[in-house]
Amino acid sequence: MMIAGIGCRRGTSAEVVMAVLEEALAAAGKAGDRPAKLATGTLKADEVGLLDAAKRLGLDLAILSDAEMDAVSDRTLTVSPHSVGHAGVSSFCEAAALAAGGASAKLLGPRHVSQGVTCALAIVEDHIEDAA
Repeated sequence: MMIAGIGCRRGTSAEVVMAVLEEALAAAGKAGDRPAKLATGTLKADEVGLLDAAKRLGLDLAILSDAEMDAVSDRTLTVSPHSVGHAGVSSFCEAAALAAGGASAKLLGPRHVSQGVTCALAIVEDHIEDAA
């Protein structure tokens, strides 16, 4: 399962969010793939462009608490002074993707930044254990 963590400037349109998601997927070698869900932090929980993008894509938008994002901050690949100053985590979108994916989530690479949007992709490997 792939999760896209998203951060954006206030007032960013759904079209821009979706375009940057496509850029991030292509940059990660996942062009044409689709994340299972989007994730962001409470700081962006009411961001209309992000909410609209999730709706248009037919994806759930996971809203992660500051505590959930802080708990995975040491697993991010990027340290953004802007993110630290505004959200208190090393990389807002990377932390959102990791927190939404849980303990086994791994980033595909550092965040993608374009047009005022940050996007990080995390993969969660589904392990099915034999009951035998």
